[in-house]
Formats: sequence, C-alpha cells, structure tokens
Amino acid sequence: MGRVKRLRTATIDRMGKGMAAYGRLLRRPSVRSVLLLAFLWRVPAFASFIVITLHVVDGLDRSYAAAGVVTTVSTVALAVSGPWRGRSLDRVGVRATLGPQLLVLIAVWAVAPFTPYVVLLVLVFVGGLANLPTFSITRQALIAAVDDEDRTAALSLDALFTELSFMIGPVLGVLAVAWWGTTWSLLGSELLVVLGGFGLWLANPPLVRADTAHAVEVPLVEGMQVEPADTVAAEHVRLWREPAVMATLAAGVAATIVLNGTELGTVGALRAMGEAGSIGPVLAVWGFGSAVGALVYGALHRPIPVFVLLAFLAATTVPVALAHGQVSLALLLLVCGLFCAPTITAISDGLSRVVPENRLGEALGWQGVAFTAGSALGAPLAGTAIDRTGWEGAFVVTGLIALAAAVAALLLQSGKARALGQQRPSLNV
Repeated sequence: MGRVKRLRTATIDRMGKGMAAYGRLLRRPSVRSVLLLAFLWRVPAFASFIVITLHVVDGLDRSYAAAGVVTTVSTVALAVSGPWRGRSLDRVGVRATLGPQLLVLIAVWAVAPFTPYVVLLVLVFVGGLANLPTFSITRQALIAAVDDEDRTAALSLDALFTELSFMIGPVLGVLAVAWWGTTWSLLGSELLVVLGGFGLWLANPPLVRADTAHAVEVPLVEGMQVEPADTVAAEHVRLWREPAVMATLAAGVAATIVLNGTELGTVGALRAMGEAGSIGPVLAVWGFGSAVGALVYGALHRPIPVFVLLAFLAATTVPVALAHGQVSLALLLLVCGLFCAPTITAISDGLSRVVPENRLGEALGWQGVAFTAGSALGAPLAGTAIDRTGWEGAFVVTGLIALAAAVAALLLQSGKARALGQQRPSLNV
C-alpha cells in the first residue's frame, strides 16, 4: 500500500508540474498572441463550415448531397495546396506566403455568396487552393517559441483552444443564419476568417528558433558533401524518407477516419432517437471531453506514443454503439473525446521531432493531406455503415479500422524492438 501511495503522490506531483507549465507558457507574450490570433481565426472558420452547408441547402435550394459536393471540392483543393503552402512557409516565411493568399480570398468571398451553385463550386475550389495555412503557422510558431520540454504542453494548449473554437463556431454560425440569412452570414464568416489571417500577417510570428533561423538548408541530392556541423540536420532530412514519418501520417489518416465516423454516427444516432435538436449540445460534450484530454495530456511528464493513444481512441469509440438515449450517448462520447485532442497533438508533436525545423511547414502540410484523406475515407465508410446497419455501425466500423491500424503498428514496433535487442552483442561472460 505504501508503494502505491508513493506512486500516486509522485504522479500527482508530476501532473502539478505539468499544469504549472501551462501557466509558464501563457505568461509568454509570443505564446499568448499566437493562441489568441489562432482562436479568432478558427471560430469563424468553424462557423463557415455549417454556414456554407445551410447556404447551399436553404439559400440556393439544393440538396444535402449538393452541399456535400461543395465540401468535397474544398477538401480536394486543401489537399492539393497543403504541401506547397507548407514549403512556402519554410522558404519565404509568413508574410510572403499569406499576402497573395489574402488578396485571392478577399476577391473570392466578396463574390461567392452571391453566385449560383456552379459558380460557387469553382470559387470554393479557388478559395481552397488559397486557403490560409493557419493551423501550420500556429503549431510552427508555438514550437519555435518554447523549449523542447514544453513542446507537448504548447501543442496541447493549441488543441484546447481548437476544441473551444469547435464548440463555439458552429453555434454562432447557426445563430448568424437565423438572424441575417445564409448569404450575409457566409460573407461575414469568410471575411472574418480573412481578417484573422491578416492579424497573423501583421504579427508575423517567427517559425524557427532564433538559434536556428540562419541555418543553411541541407542539400537533398545524394552524394553532396555536407559539413560536419550539418550532420545532424542531414540525418533528420533522411528521416523524412524513413517509415517514422509515414507511420505518423498513417496514424493521422486512421484518427481522422474514426473522428469522422464519430461525428456522423452522432448525427445519425440523435436523428434516429428523435433528438435532432440536441446534435449541437451533444457534439459540444464530445468537444469538452477532448479539451479535458488536451489539458491532461499536455501536463503529463512523458508523452504517450501516438499509436497507444490511437488504440485508446478507437477502443473507446466502439462502445458508443451501445448508447440507448441522448444522455448515455453524451457520456460515452465524453469518454472517447478524452483521447481525441491528445491523439492529434501526438501526431503533430511526433512529426516535429523527426523532421528538421526548416522542413516542418512541409511536414505539417502533409499532415493536412493525411487528415484530408482520413476524412475522405471516414465519411463514406461511416455513411455506408449507417445505411446498412444503422447508426451504431458508424462507431463500430470506423473504430475497429482505427483499432486494427493501431494494434498492427504497435506489434510491428514491438517486433522491430525485439529484433534490435537480439542483434546487440551480449555483455554476459
């Protein structure tokens, strides 16, 4: 019992130190300003997702399928533009990257809300290509502003503010549509997104640490001579081609599959229960669980491996299928929500530790592609499961897919670790 008590006390002490890290980070003006600007951008961005759907359905009198096409077009554009926008951040910085994109977005969204459906599709695609890489900027700026030991806590704070934006934005979007209609709400929400991007342009946060800002980029051509001082960076560049990065991106795909399945399954469950009016509040409970998970994860003494978090996320999502009312559904979502933000944070954190700092923008761009691919796979998988087996199928199918991916990755890592152990010479004589 004494050992258990000491272990519990040590754990509480470590958690206390971790929570203290949040206060230390929030006292830094560079961290506060980045989080605030990101929050002010994300709230109208999350609002615009629901507003544009309502605009297509109500304002343009089209079907939900037509609204889904708009989302698909935007998603494809984001996937295409993500990596090269990240490379642009790495090479020319925030202002040179955002400046032209802000001008394009102003032109697109000043016109798009007043156009017919086909023209809207074209403009949405153009807007997606020019979409502001604010998620990448925020994470890069936070990583550059803190020490390695505070990196997980900083990214967890970002995840927490993202969840708060997710809880607030859609509600404000629905209220705006009720007050001003879909056309003006779409115009207002998108222009507020542009305004938030302009705030980032003005702030121009550094994306690399001061001690590495002037580092020379390592050549990628095989056989090129590299100075000894650049050896570590060269090793990191080679890691970009190694399984570590690809495995982390695969975790992003699997996580997004299960998150999309959870969102669609929740909508389907509440509609089937005759509680469609509770969709927003129940999703907010899910987001609250994710926010709590972000706080706890960032306070941990040691980060949890991403595939362990993915396994917990998937394993707690499958039982949501057992819900028999909106209260039990909300409680089960609260539990699985605890692992949402930590999993996404661990993916960003993992990438930041296996690629060089001057390539982080590109890596985070590819992370966006991984999330987009997961969304593209998760939505139809969940939809098909709901059509064939009911809303429960969305949680079971996507949860089991993510769980299988996590278990396979953990077994593969375990096998590699055993193989390395067997290759080491024995010290016993």
